[in-house]
Amino acid sequence: MFARISGFVAFQLLGAGLGWFFGVTSQGRLVDALLGALVATAFWMVLDSLRAVQALRWLRPERPAELPLRWGMWGELLERAQRLLRTQSRAIDDRENRLQDFLSALQASPNGVMLLDKQSRIEWCNQTAAVHFGLDAQRDMQQNMVNLVRDPAFAAYLAARTFDQELLMDGRESTATRPVRLSVQLYHYGGGRLLLLSRDVTAVEQAEAMRRDFVANVSHEIRTPLTVLAGFVETLQTLELAPQERDGYLALMAQQSLRMQSLVSDLLMLSRLEGSPAPGVDTWSPVPTLMRQLEQDARALTAVVNTGQELVHNLEFDCPFDGAIAGVATELHSAMGNLVSNAIRYTPSGGHIRVSFKQLPDGQAEFEVIDAGPGIAPEHIPRLTERFYRVDRSRSRETGGTGLGLAIVKHVAQRHSAHLVIESKLGQGARFCITFPAARLRTTHH
Repeated sequence: MFARISGFVAFQLLGAGLGWFFGVTSQGRLVDALLGALVATAFWMVLDSLRAVQALRWLRPERPAELPLRWGMWGELLERAQRLLRTQSRAIDDRENRLQDFLSALQASPNGVMLLDKQSRIEWCNQTAAVHFGLDAQRDMQQNMVNLVRDPAFAAYLAARTFDQELLMDGRESTATRPVRLSVQLYHYGGGRLLLLSRDVTAVEQAEAMRRDFVANVSHEIRTPLTVLAGFVETLQTLELAPQERDGYLALMAQQSLRMQSLVSDLLMLSRLEGSPAPGVDTWSPVPTLMRQLEQDARALTAVVNTGQELVHNLEFDCPFDGAIAGVATELHSAMGNLVSNAIRYTPSGGHIRVSFKQLPDGQAEFEVIDAGPGIAPEHIPRLTERFYRVDRSRSRETGGTGLGLAIVKHVAQRHSAHLVIESKLGQGARFCITFPAARLRTTHH
């Protein structure tokens, strides 16, 4: 400011001096000096106004990056304004970057996030929410949610304006064969606005349904042999029986006890499979040895199953693969043994059963069981690996099955990076195949 006043005074003195020196009036040199000072003042004001106009033009939003003035009060003012604007711009950019990071995090969220205004119109939503409700994140912006989600339960939930509980509803892509269930929760925020959170709970509900079915099935499977045992025990306690009759009851009791023991054993096996880490590739089991054990078990089982029959099963075991497989030997034996025992139980006496383990041209290996049983209808095949799922419940109980064998096979296959394939036609037997990846195989070098 001092420099500006000093400059103004110097300008006046210069004008007065020029007026005094070049006196052009007849009124005397003093008047000429005053006139020169007035002219200098007018020139100063015009020049200062021009500089002020330059400064105001630069302060417009579409200003250039370069300052039009570099000296004087206006130049200093513009420099200070430029520094202030740069600081504000950096602060705005920082806030914008943080906002974008926050929105990117919400976009990456596995849950749906949506912001609604006071009229329940969409202000913003992430892609997950758009998928949940079948929306277009760009097209449907500022649209009312009630007009977009035609679910009466959702409309009533939104209109109630009390959001203490979540709402369970069907997703937009839900069908009878592939249900999609959503959990929706609304929260008040920011002066009447609403935050909507949605998550896909299909798997949770299916798991809960499976848990209920599992408990019900286990209870049912154990209740039946327990009822039989309790009845026989009561009979033995209250009646005088002949030795032959008593031995028959005891044999049936032993059979029911064995059935419960098999069920508990399979349940424990499933629990171990689900609760333990996947096996590594540092433990190797010779495949020929495994196949010999399976053949011994199969021949012992077919002798029991065909007791009193004229014919026994025609068992064929083939193992052209001379090598080892990486994994847990007990799990592999259990899975393969389940497939073999199922084939024996469901194949009529005298039927042919073929079991093989061979390496494929692509390096993978295939354990295959082909039976001559009654076959399986196509609608049952996708559900065979479900726990306690049976095509024919009475037939399964007659053969001594627990309903968990194929579930164990599926889990063991998955833990060993293998996959199970089931092929069958009614009246033409069935083919069960476990394909192991080449990474879990090695050949024996002689």
